[in-house]
Amino acid sequence: MLTTVFLLALAAPGSPAADTLRTPGGVQYVVHQPGQGQPPGPKGSVRVHYTGFLPNGKYFDTSATDRRPLRVRLGRGEIIPGWEELLPLLPAGARVWARVPARLAYGAKGVRDPDDDTRYRIPPDTDLVFELEIVRVN
Repeated sequence: MLTTVFLLALAAPGSPAADTLRTPGGVQYVVHQPGQGQPPGPKGSVRVHYTGFLPNGKYFDTSATDRRPLRVRLGRGEIIPGWEELLPLLPAGARVWARVPARLAYGAKGVRDPDDDTRYRIPPDTDLVFELEIVRVN
């Protein structure tokens, strides 16, 4: 896991660190392990382990719960737009931390808490931070 200081730095808008990369749409990411082989491209398929955090460092979701990576078919609208931009760039074995702007995540809708419809799991207009590990590229 990443240190809280780094997590909060990546979550904070503003000037990114020197090793921070950016997709054309504005997803900021830092590669901690580069991986090997070819990335999947925009229509490929990947298996990815992930953990998601709000900008304050609060965890909201992970693939570790069921210990199986998430299967993602790119280019089909199955995932948030920020992941659609980032995942096609990452080969198997890559590990990154990424900051996804709200407009490329859940935007003004947010995500309601499934146990309490009056609360949000992800508040509207919230940037998200993810730890991602590409387990396999198909």
